[in-house]
Amino acid sequence: MKPIQSAEGDREWYQKLFSLDQSPEEITPLYFQAPLAPPLAAARENRTVDLAVVWQALTALRNRRDFLLVEALGGLGSPVTEELTVAHLAGTWCLPTVLVVPVKLGAISQAVANVALARQTQVPLLGIILNCVQPRTDAEIADWTPVDLIQSLTNIPVLGCLPYLDNLADLDKLAKVASDLDLERLGIAPN
Repeated sequence: MKPIQSAEGDREWYQKLFSLDQSPEEITPLYFQAPLAPPLAAARENRTVDLAVVWQALTALRNRRDFLLVEALGGLGSPVTEELTVAHLAGTWCLPTVLVVPVKLGAISQAVANVALARQTQVPLLGIILNCVQPRTDAEIADWTPVDLIQSLTNIPVLGCLPYLDNLADLDKLAKVASDLDLERLGIAPN
């Protein structure tokens, strides 16, 4: 589920990649046309960000599924409304959360700041996954996202590092990459 989306993106990707028995509205209950933060996109369309619609869809999917993956929009500090961020929703709705940190210069600071925000808003943070959104060498990964230092500064386990994938539609490769993550800490047994 992607609760809120602005412009084409993840919802369309999920529909293309996975065999989901969900309508587009169940995947993304709030959809805006402009590629802007939700409160800005909603204002441009003379709409509001109706979180009741999102909550109802989330509750309905939770009741139908043994496991539900909810993808946020941006990071924990991304605005959802004029007053609330993704972190506020995750904390208020008690959504077990995994923080995804891109492997780049500044990643340590990003991890520390997001974990602090998660604690402030009482997000049940389960772990951190490092993500190579561009090709990275082992040395760059080690230098920019040193696991021991990130874990020491955040007191949150790093569950692994996703390598750069040039073909995200390769489900076998995606499954292999996911199997390399420490998902047992999340209560997900590898298949």
